[in-house]
Amino acid sequence: MSADLPLVRRLEAMGLRAWPARNVLYDGAWQLRLTAGHPSKRLNSMSVLDQSDIADVDIRFEKARRHYAAFGRPLIVRQTPLTPSALIEHLTDAGAKPFDETLVMTLDLRSFSADEDIELIPSQDVGRFVDAALKVNPVEGLTKAGLAEVVTAIKPAHGFFIREDKQGEPIAAGLCVHDFDMAGIEALAVAESARREGHGRFLAGGMLRWLKSRNAGSVWLQVTASNAPAIALYQSLGFAEAYRYRYWKEAA
Repeated sequence: MSADLPLVRRLEAMGLRAWPARNVLYDGAWQLRLTAGHPSKRLNSMSVLDQSDIADVDIRFEKARRHYAAFGRPLIVRQTPLTPSALIEHLTDAGAKPFDETLVMTLDLRSFSADEDIELIPSQDVGRFVDAALKVNPVEGLTKAGLAEVVTAIKPAHGFFIREDKQGEPIAAGLCVHDFDMAGIEALAVAESARREGHGRFLAGGMLRWLKSRNAGSVWLQVTASNAPAIALYQSLGFAEAYRYRYWKEAA
């Protein structure tokens, strides 16, 4: 599908603010992100934010590779509809391979009916959210301090949502970021032992209701292309694919 490039530019800017990297270096429209405490590829990869920024691709790619190598990291490139074809050609020639495709989905909140969803009040307790998120969705190499560093760096208005079982144990968690007229849902996950029981729908519906009450016009989220159950859930709520991105990495 062809992407709406002005929309992609807005969503990319929103997404970068909603999930901020610890260190960001710009080389023109090439953005190099690094976050030592979090293994997320989004926080540790290079994106190009302007298709026309193709000057000296070979030289700048090598500079980017050295930048990541200085931190003991490989250079990973995140390919979006804004990525110049010249850079993809360079990656292909260098023997790099694409992996891990992700869908960016959007919802017009004016078409979302929140009447049937229970009203949820978001938490502002970073520690509680971080504990819940790590219990619900443990990520190899991610520590409480690393996740807290990312979450506390979020600048736009945001709220944390946690669903617990009868014993008070977290079974689902996520966060919303409200940025101007748009909003994003980040890190929404359901514990493996509690999936397919409606907890994801319950939490997502409550988050959308909260965002609508704040007069957000539209909502975006990101979901791995291989996560068919999550995609089906979001589509049932009215989300539709806006564009996709994937990562490239050179062979070791």
